[in-house]
Amino acid sequence: MARSTTGLRALVVALALNLAVGFVARGLGSSSRLAQSRTRAQHTVVSMATDNPKKIIVFGGDGFCGWPTALHLSDEGHEVIIVDNLSRRNIDTELGCDSLTPIATPEQRVEAWEEVSGKKIPFINLDVAEEYAEMVQLLKEEKPDTVVHFAEQRAAPYSMRSPKAKRYTIDNNLGGTHNLMCAVVESELDIHVVHLGTMGVYGYGTAGMKIPEGYLKVK
Repeated sequence: MARSTTGLRALVVALALNLAVGFVARGLGSSSRLAQSRTRAQHTVVSMATDNPKKIIVFGGDGFCGWPTALHLSDEGHEVIIVDNLSRRNIDTELGCDSLTPIATPEQRVEAWEEVSGKKIPFINLDVAEEYAEMVQLLKEEKPDTVVHFAEQRAAPYSMRSPKAKRYTIDNNLGGTHNLMCAVVESELDIHVVHLGTMGVYGYGTAGMKIPEGYLKVK
């Protein structure tokens, strides 16, 4: 059965704008124009969530974009599930480094969020590039209105570190995204897919192609 996604599309656009404006504001310093844009985006997000709450799965939900996105959506009244294979934490272990800011485990994060908000965000450890059957089953069981896809290795320097890191990045990013698209089709559910990434995902000006931006209609 088809679900109406008009309200959700507006929500996602507003959320993306809110995140983008926040990143720009932190990079360039505050200004009245940036502050006004962010306020408008936040008001749009609140109205959309209040009117039409959705079930949303955030793939890559343990990451530096995925976790704040999950918190924001949960706070606005949506039912949120995060899925992650903790690859970024494993890469830090591989490189023998830690985050400048201490990061709690996913279990501690969701427990703390429930304590302060009273809302649950289930965490599922799953690799979208390797555990295809489990991902299909997850979609069929949870029947999300939307999936937000952050589950990609986003560090270009890491991808150039070694042949192994290069192969992992390509296999994970392309294979994982392809698996998600196939899983949505195989589930036979009307799921709205939101894919947000950095320029490191799409390539740069020398890629010889137009960088896709905004809402893309797929027939």
